[in-house]
Amino acid sequence: MKGLNLALTIIGLTALTALVSCSESHFKEDKIYAGGVYAPAKALNDGKSVYTEYCMPCHGVNGDGKGTSAKGLSVPPRNFLLGQYKFGRVVSGELPHDEDFYKILREGLTGTAMLPWKELSDTQMFNLVQYIKTFAPTKWDGADKKLGDVIVVTKDPYGEAHKESAIQRGKEVFHAVAQCWTCHRAYVSHAEFSEINQKINGKPVTEFDPEMYHVKLQPNDYGYSSMPPEFTYDSVRSAKTVEELYIRLNAGVGGAAMPSWKGVLQDDEIWAVAHYVKSLMDLKNTPERQKLLDAAK
Repeated sequence: MKGLNLALTIIGLTALTALVSCSESHFKEDKIYAGGVYAPAKALNDGKSVYTEYCMPCHGVNGDGKGTSAKGLSVPPRNFLLGQYKFGRVVSGELPHDEDFYKILREGLTGTAMLPWKELSDTQMFNLVQYIKTFAPTKWDGADKKLGDVIVVTKDPYGEAHKESAIQRGKEVFHAVAQCWTCHRAYVSHAEFSEINQKINGKPVTEFDPEMYHVKLQPNDYGYSSMPPEFTYDSVRSAKTVEELYIRLNAGVGGAAMPSWKGVLQDDEIWAVAHYVKSLMDLKNTPERQKLLDAAK
């Protein structure tokens, strides 16, 4: 009986030790991050505990995206050591706001292993985000560091009433102004492509890129190449609505080949492309999709 009690005592002490070790105490000092965000040491330690439970299997112990589950993923987990973030409401390359992280945590990223973590409380999300910043101290540490300006969503100049004209204008901008097809693909026939260029650029096209109907693999800053979405088939990871597409077009995709079009295209042109891309996305799993692709040859 004494042996049993001793064994139970040892088990209890072991469990207590494990419980105490789960209560992180790695951080002894508070931090001030870019934008003046104050992160107490307790928040950082609690954030590490949340990260260990929910994020470490994919993003790794060191935040390098090399967790035990990462090997089986077609879309690699983010490497937080780079301090580079794809989907913020700021121009790509600038530091995002905490709300941008929260949005990804709440909604996940479509088409990837990044699931929605709606079970996390607001406090857990805050703590987790502050801990993630510790992986890239040169980017985040110090109140003197600046956050990017939040993309302001202007009033849609088209709306539902002028949706069709928005889609037509977006098609023109997509193919002849921004030339989005050079990374994604074209969605019009040679004849229509030439007509659009005649209208926009004043001259028809007589020679066509043999790759214009193919999506092209693009290099990025994360150490691997990635395929841009084929809008009638693939999910757009950070956008489901016209407004979200408008934000992504303005912001670009950090560390990837997708640039910010803010200040390059006119605001109404960005809205038009957002409407056009959404119209392509709406064709997924419909007979109209194949009709469009058959015509675009």
